[in-house]
Order: sequence, then C-alpha cells, then structure tokens
Amino acid sequence: MKYVSTRGGAPELGFADVLLSGLASDGGLYVPTEWPELPPLGDDYAATATSIMSAYIGNDIPHQVLAELVRDAYATFRHPAVAPLVQIDDDLWIQELFHGPTLAFKDLALQVVGRLFDHVLAERSERVTIVGATSGDTGSAAIDAVKGCDNVDIVILYPHGRTSEVQRRQMTTVNSPNVHAVAIDGTFDDCQDLVKAMFADEQLREDCNLSAVNSINWARVMAQIVYYATASQSLAGSPTFCVPTGNFGNVLAGWIARSTGAPIDHLLIASNANDILSRFVNDRDMSTADVVPTLSPSMDIQVSSNFERLLFEMNGRDGGLTAEQLQRFRATGTLQVEEGEFAEWISSTFTAERVDDDQTLSEIGRVYRETGMLIDPHTATGTAAARRSDRSGAVICLATAHPAKFPDAVERATRIRPELPPALGDLMERPEQITRLAADLADVSAFVRQISRVGR
Repeated sequence: MKYVSTRGGAPELGFADVLLSGLASDGGLYVPTEWPELPPLGDDYAATATSIMSAYIGNDIPHQVLAELVRDAYATFRHPAVAPLVQIDDDLWIQELFHGPTLAFKDLALQVVGRLFDHVLAERSERVTIVGATSGDTGSAAIDAVKGCDNVDIVILYPHGRTSEVQRRQMTTVNSPNVHAVAIDGTFDDCQDLVKAMFADEQLREDCNLSAVNSINWARVMAQIVYYATASQSLAGSPTFCVPTGNFGNVLAGWIARSTGAPIDHLLIASNANDILSRFVNDRDMSTADVVPTLSPSMDIQVSSNFERLLFEMNGRDGGLTAEQLQRFRATGTLQVEEGEFAEWISSTFTAERVDDDQTLSEIGRVYRETGMLIDPHTATGTAAARRSDRSGAVICLATAHPAKFPDAVERATRIRPELPPALGDLMERPEQITRLAADLADVSAFVRQISRVGR
C-alpha cells in the first residue's frame, strides 16, 4: 500500500513513513493511492479493526504484530464491545465512543496509533517529536496514548480558556517527562495554523523529526473507519450516521467506510454555531467567520483540515488544483466548488444541521427526561440534528464524549452533575503543568526545539 499527497508535490510513501511524517512535505495530507474494498468483519471489535487496518498498512507491519497491538489497545476500554450501540428511540441509536481512557472518541484511534508509533520507532531505533493542535479531546487522547513511549516527545497546543476544565486537566495533569501541554492565546484555528507552519519549516522538521497525531495523520482516520463498519452492519438495512464534527475527520472516516463497501445510506453533519460545514453542505457556502466559543468546544473550528482529503477526490486527484484552491481559501476565506461537483460529491451523500447552544441545552434535557440518559453537548448536537432530519430508516448518532467531560453544560440542562469514572475520580485535585505562549510561530518553534530530545 502506497500513499500520495493531496497537493501532488511530495513523494509516494509506505504506511510506516506516512505514520511517522503526519503531514506531507508539500503541506498536503496523505491518502492511499487507491481505496481498498472493505474486508470481512472479525468476530469482535479488535479483530474487525485488525482486518480493516491491514488493508491500509500492507506489509509494513506483520499481521500478527498488528493484531497484538490492536488487541492491547482496546483492552484499555471500559466496555467489552468497545463501541456499543444503544437505542434511545424507535429509529434512533447512539454509538457510545467514549469508553476509552480519556472518555472521548479520539481514544478509538489514538490508543492504536500510539502503539503503532512505538513499534515502528523501536524497529527503526528512531525518536520523534510529536506536535499537535487540539480543540479539546485530541490532546488528552494523544497524550495518554504516548505518555509511556520511550521514543516520543509530545507537544500539544490548545486554545487558552476554550476547553472544558476536564479536557484541560486531562492534558495538564499527566506527570511524564515526555509530555508538554501548551496553552496558546488564540483559537483552535490559530493552534492548527502553528502546527502546519512548523511542519512547513524544513529545518525544524528535520532537526526535531516532527510528527503528528491529530487527524492530519492518516492513521487516525484509518482507525476511525472501524466503528462505522461495525455499527452499520449491526442493524438491518443501511442506516444514516449523524456525526457531530468540526474538523471533518470523523465524518470523512464515515465517507471512506461508505465508499469502500459499508452499508451506509447517508451522512448527516451536526454543527454548532461555528457552522461553516453546515453552510457549505446546505448552501454551497464555505466561507470563514470568527470562531465563537460554545458549549461544544471541540467543534469550535472554522478551517476544517480534513475536508482537503475529500476535495482531492472531488478534483479527480489533481494535487495541483487542490493546492491552488486551498491557497485561495487561505487568502480570501472562501472556497469555491463547482455546482456539478457539489451535486455529485456533497449533496448526494451529506446533509447538515446547525444546533446552537440553547438548542443543545434543550436537547440534553429532553434526552434525559425521555430516556434517563445523560449526554454531552457534542452528542446533543447530533441527536438534535437527527430528530430534525427528514431521513427515513435507522439513524446512528455518534456519542463522541462522556457527559462528565462537560459537567457544567449537563448540569445546566438537567440539574444533575455527571461523575467521572473511578479512574479519573481525583482529576480535579491533581497538580497541573502548563506552558502558556502567544500565538507566535517563533516562540512556539523555540519551545519545541527546547523540549525535543531528538539527537540528544
């Protein structure tokens, strides 16, 4: 299996090199040279994950080694099904993706990705410096996944004051010498821009052997295909998936699953007030606006990085055209997509709904009153969007975080404060270690150089 960049200017790489590099040298994102058909599912979640990932990894990691890494990763989850389905209405199901160590759907990919990193780096006797941006959940999941890795240093940038307290503390209370949580004075988009700019600095990239674990890294998206495959084949017919998303990575995995053979009828995007994706899907309007803080902070994003992978497919895999469009998007804040391409690639597969904070609180309260279940604000945007949608047949809403990650919002809506699982019961008492920096490339790059142990 080989991979190419969405911008057409980087060499083809195998899976292990794509895993370690994260972002392509031309600034693009890696995708397979061709999409493999969805293989037969296994007897349980770990076996299915091994089967699906093998199709994208090829011979870079022996099958038996991969199977052991995957099984070890999912043994950390609190539910034996890993990502169970729970019915909450006649045609509405929730897929609980929050049973991992950090209570968010990012664990489903990153617990595997961390182990893949450790395996490949040990085989090569190499060390990397991971730099990542998070709007809340990716950071803690990435830190948990690599905190014990001997060959990795990790720097996670997060927007100061724009995550929940639980999200922040899951990053800042990890007492490990290779972990560094950095609060940036800015938005998630600022953090994401800093990461991309550091990867574009060839000297920094080489000196620190930079790598990435957020969804610009193909391995993250690959691992997320699995829960779409397992859930879609658990129900009769072809369900619609409702996906709360801001960076487009989660719903892109659904698009890949559907395109490669999973029985999925449709993909419904749930946005909050930062509604660039819903405006695009509904009105062909992809234009940026100021990022507005909301009760669902992991979706407080205006520049959806993973849309680039779908845009590359829409452009007939023309990397030059994709790079040109994205350069104009950065310059003007607007991305133009032709009407014919939009009909073929977007409106045929996606619909979208915008759910604001008042509607989110109302939905958390409604779900609790009618089912006794507490859901987090991100999941609530999904269940609200699903109820509003006119899709027929079963709908599976992805529950992307445990309600205890956002206790203030849940308590406002239900007067009940959700408790953290026992393993995190003392989170609020643990000491924090935070570095705070301006959204300044020189300052952040200097910090990365300072902590990196590559070559030492």
